[in-house]
Amino acid sequence: MNMKQTFYACSILGLMWICSAYVVLKQPQIAFPDRLARPSDEALLDSVERASFRYFWQGAEPRSGMARERIHVDGIYPQHDADVIAVGGSGFGIMAILAGMHRGYITHEEGVKRLQQMVDFLKTADRFHGAWPHWLYPNGKVKPFSPKDDGGDIVETAYLVQGLLCARQYLMQGHSAAQSLAREIDTLWRTVEWNWYQHGQQVLYWHWSPDHGWAMNFPIHGYNECLIAYVLAASSPTHAIPASAYHQGWAEDGKIVAPSRYFGYELQLHHQGAPMGGPLFWAHYSYLGLNPHGLKDEYADYWKENLDQTMINYLWCVKNPLHYKGYGPDNWGLTASYSVDGYAAHAPGNETDLGVISPTAAVSSIVYTPKESLQAIRYWLTNPEMKHKLWGPYGFYDAFSETANWYPKRYLAIDQGPQVVMIENYRSGLLWRLFMSCPEVQQGLKKLGFQFTALK
Repeated sequence: MNMKQTFYACSILGLMWICSAYVVLKQPQIAFPDRLARPSDEALLDSVERASFRYFWQGAEPRSGMARERIHVDGIYPQHDADVIAVGGSGFGIMAILAGMHRGYITHEEGVKRLQQMVDFLKTADRFHGAWPHWLYPNGKVKPFSPKDDGGDIVETAYLVQGLLCARQYLMQGHSAAQSLAREIDTLWRTVEWNWYQHGQQVLYWHWSPDHGWAMNFPIHGYNECLIAYVLAASSPTHAIPASAYHQGWAEDGKIVAPSRYFGYELQLHHQGAPMGGPLFWAHYSYLGLNPHGLKDEYADYWKENLDQTMINYLWCVKNPLHYKGYGPDNWGLTASYSVDGYAAHAPGNETDLGVISPTAAVSSIVYTPKESLQAIRYWLTNPEMKHKLWGPYGFYDAFSETANWYPKRYLAIDQGPQVVMIENYRSGLLWRLFMSCPEVQQGLKKLGFQFTALK
């Protein structure tokens, strides 16, 4: 599989987001420690978590309560696409709302009301053999992601379900209204036809369309950001895939194992199209709920894989072999994000490092590299010049390049969400604890041969 296939979503976005819209919203006042004093690590993390949370609370699409695909506050593009809902990003947003409830950013009642709004929307939105599409309109109708991608997207559905299951576990011990909502979520989870997306094969296929069938023809092989899709597909109480689909499809009969070593750190797995490790969202998206601590199977130790991938990414920026301006121990992080020319999956390597730093890469890696991530957060927020360029109403803007003198004031749901969730996991383990408490997930992991840790 080549890089173009592995980064399918990224490449399509690169074409479509060049002409994307912006939403100008009233900028809330962001509480931030006095920069004349030295803010504590906890104060820094709370500032970033609280501000990024607001993307999913104040910045949500109002009719559905779901996450907008993007919010631009720079006024560069004409507004024509302000109502696009991100399905995967909304899964991250559900987890962010749970974190906001836990932190007291909103009340429990406010959170339950918003979650009910989202679930009511999802119950009537377009689904395709139980799977939601990549994008939706506020009326619940599919917005095609590309000409033939106008149906179910099993990966975006997995990101959404990861968040929904966290919400189910959070709500099931609450009052009667919360318990009722938990049951509605359980019904949504049970009606996703994961095994349909095998297309009769021992592998999951990313897309299916009622108009174009399997024309996208994109079997999901590892290693990349899609592990959570296989875990949930194996865990389904109603439409499960067999373990053979994981081992023959995702792991390609063991070919996924391909050790390589950079800067003293070893990758155990073959990162598709990215020999020095893929963009850092590969270490984030599947592990927002799936706890990587102690997570092992016959192919890898996933805590080690994610830690080593993150350190390779960090050291690539520190060593800066391409001599980009500003790179260093307090200014690092390569992942898929907006780029100077559209959208790109930034990663270590001469062809994949374009001189663009994405704050979400370092921030969302806080669970793996707390020292290195906090060093970047502290630099960005306590250096007045950097904070002025990088910080806005919903936290850090999506990406920047000092080399290109490029500082767009834009946000993406899929980049803001992991910041909230991973900071909360670092602070309390909340989302890991909720997701790993699902009995179906525990059974599914055992079925696939995983060792794992369920936090108390």
